[in-house]
Amino acid sequence: MLPCRARPNNPDFPAGLTEDEDIQAMLRGSRLLKIRSRTWHKERLYRLQEDGLSVWFQRRIPHAPSQHIFFVQHIEAVREGHQSEGLRRFGGAYAPARCLTIAFKGRRKNLDLAAPTAEEAQRWVRGLAKLRERLDAMSQRERLDQYPAGLGGRTCPRRCWPRGLLYRCYFLSTHTWIWSYLHRADSDQDSKMSFKEIKSLLRMVNVDMNDMYAYRLFKECDHSNNDRLEGAEIEAFLRRLLKRPELEEIFHRYSGEDRVLSASELLEFLEDQGEDSATLACARKLIQTYELNETAKQHELMTLDGFIMYLLSPEGTALNTAHTRVFQDMSQPLAHYFISSSHNTYLTDSQIEGPSSTEAYIRAFAQGCRCVELDCWEGPGGEPIIYHGHTLTTKILFRDVIQVVRDHAFTLSPYPVILSLENHCGLEQQAVMARHLRNILGDMLVTQALDSQNPEELPSPEVMLPDPQLGSQIHGGGFTCPPWPLQQLKGRVLVKGKKLPARHEDGRVLSDREDEDEEEEESEEALEAAEQSRRAKQISPELSALAVYCCAARLRTLDPRSGPPQPCKIGSLSERKARKFTRETGNSFVRHNTQQLTRVYPMGLRVNSANYNPQEMWNSGCQLGERGYKQGILGGDGHFSGGRVTKSPLFNHVVYSTVALNFQTPGYEMDLNTGRFLINGQCGYVLKPAHLRQRNTTFDPECPGPPRTTLTVQVLTAQQLPKLNAEKPSSIVDPLVRVEIHGVPADCAHKETDYVLNNGFNPCWEQTLQFQLRVPELVLVRFVVEDYDTTSPNDFVGQFTLPLNSLKQGYRHIHLLSKDGASLSPATLFVHICIQNSRGPH
Repeated sequence: MLPCRARPNNPDFPAGLTEDEDIQAMLRGSRLLKIRSRTWHKERLYRLQEDGLSVWFQRRIPHAPSQHIFFVQHIEAVREGHQSEGLRRFGGAYAPARCLTIAFKGRRKNLDLAAPTAEEAQRWVRGLAKLRERLDAMSQRERLDQYPAGLGGRTCPRRCWPRGLLYRCYFLSTHTWIWSYLHRADSDQDSKMSFKEIKSLLRMVNVDMNDMYAYRLFKECDHSNNDRLEGAEIEAFLRRLLKRPELEEIFHRYSGEDRVLSASELLEFLEDQGEDSATLACARKLIQTYELNETAKQHELMTLDGFIMYLLSPEGTALNTAHTRVFQDMSQPLAHYFISSSHNTYLTDSQIEGPSSTEAYIRAFAQGCRCVELDCWEGPGGEPIIYHGHTLTTKILFRDVIQVVRDHAFTLSPYPVILSLENHCGLEQQAVMARHLRNILGDMLVTQALDSQNPEELPSPEVMLPDPQLGSQIHGGGFTCPPWPLQQLKGRVLVKGKKLPARHEDGRVLSDREDEDEEEEESEEALEAAEQSRRAKQISPELSALAVYCCAARLRTLDPRSGPPQPCKIGSLSERKARKFTRETGNSFVRHNTQQLTRVYPMGLRVNSANYNPQEMWNSGCQLGERGYKQGILGGDGHFSGGRVTKSPLFNHVVYSTVALNFQTPGYEMDLNTGRFLINGQCGYVLKPAHLRQRNTTFDPECPGPPRTTLTVQVLTAQQLPKLNAEKPSSIVDPLVRVEIHGVPADCAHKETDYVLNNGFNPCWEQTLQFQLRVPELVLVRFVVEDYDTTSPNDFVGQFTLPLNSLKQGYRHIHLLSKDGASLSPATLFVHICIQNSRGPH
């Protein structure tokens, strides 16, 4: 430990932690070894900042101050010991008790560290856990109290900005952002802003303001008349800069002459917003939660600042917060759900020469993925390996992946995980695979039907059945409320693979390959060695026995005369054949998917593994679908062209009546997948609409009937859009907004606003876009912001995608995401949403 003060001077440091020994040790700092490879082990200083929200670290080559810090809120998990691929491979020289891994949200790489002692490692593990727990528990008001003090003069010794300068500003998430730019623009670090520095600040925050107007605003705030802004003058300037006239107009419309909202006036606003559950008690609770002025709060009044705080909060966003929890019926058969699925899960980059990694599985699980792919090949020493066969991608052990499944599959979602085995191994190593699955997963692995009375019926994600081994208590023809242990699929693992017919128990059987289209089989055969091909056409009894509810089979026909439904069989077909089924026998395909799982994979001709649109497969009720990886994305976003969407893949998913994507590949396809599974607690299972679950449904996605819903979007303003070229001070975005509708073919559409010249800070459009929808239950709405360019394709700025049925009406903020799904906070769109159908309001 370093001899440095341990007690933070910041009085607003997280309550209850100022005296904590672990936190004090982190404030003093530790010299930890950063481990990146077998030979790259470098000592670095890590120290908790006095804001209690960020960690500063030493770098050998100086960078911008912001690049020397990571934030506690960006941490996905802290793992003890050798619990990352990096530490398992390169950290063997250090005892597990001395090691820890900090895993981040988004695509940022893990931070693998080794401490001088086990106790010091534990201090960081415990300390970070306490800070994350505190951050999660903080109310929005507490966060507001926290940021200005932590970032307003006590985080950096050279900063002496007045404490609480932004306290009364209502942009909670803007505090970090605006303070960062203030300090960068203050070139001489004297805590005063000259007009030149103010102009520099405006360029940094994406505002191209006329010099005369900027100077007039500057002088209006320069009360000391010394051509410098300081203290309250800077606050006045920022208040004018951050002014939201459109929110003031809405507030004054409801508040009347006294310029405050009573609880009854706030209730009137909530009712106009379409908040069905709004009551006077609800309005009073919002005032207590978001109002900043204590006197107003005591009198149950809401000021403008409190009103804006509410509109920027999760309760004021476009996404229905009730849908962020598991709210759907989880007791229906697996075939009644869309299932979040991943293709080539093991890849972190290119599928030709990129690395394979167990970390890719951990990240997929952290995003709610419930079906992952394991490409299994013969490995040295009798150990099966996973990689993208016949390519230069690196190899990982099958055993290591199964250990990751055991340790991480249920960190975000408790619902069942499907292991999709692409088996290229001989009989011996297949037996090894089966042994690893049983030994490592233990009771987590489903090895027999849960309902012995109906072994051929698909269970539900939340199935709860009496354990037949423990006896049955029958009452009135059914089970009583059982006090004994239950069998269930929560926390369980299913294996998808080929199932041996009873007459082939010796293993001399068909291939476990997916029986893909002939053109794909031929290309694969050209790549495979003869011996490998021979081995791949045999299935071991040990592995076959583990395919209980997910038995792979080729889907050749939808003719009902071919036999009764077989719910435990997963039909596999190419995207081309799936489209053909949809086009020629749409209703039969939908009916098939009401009872069985269907897997759709990319065509063999997609040598670059480009993704297809998952919405096409969801329209027919497919649950699992696959996407391929492709490099070279147009602006990191998909663009509509000729009524179709040009695909830009980085993430791929599978559809078993599922659609699978490459989670490592950003693009509009992955945006759609994220939007589809954003709801229902992000548990990876989303209940299909009723017309995709009814066995005798008449629904056909190609013939959906007349429009029955009208969606009207008023695009009003945007706030603090990110600069696309931070290195070029004069570069200012010209933003436009596009609203995309993804659903059945007849519903697919897009409309966009005009562009606003040179203003990414607070552009205003006030334009109305309207859409007529035939099947609203399947619609995903994607809000996209782009930087307009006259000579080349527009540049992607940010997006947000969500189901129409989870879109709230009224005035709403939309918090934008980057092309890889990371938050662009504080960047937002402000819109008004109206949804009407033939039976009245939505």
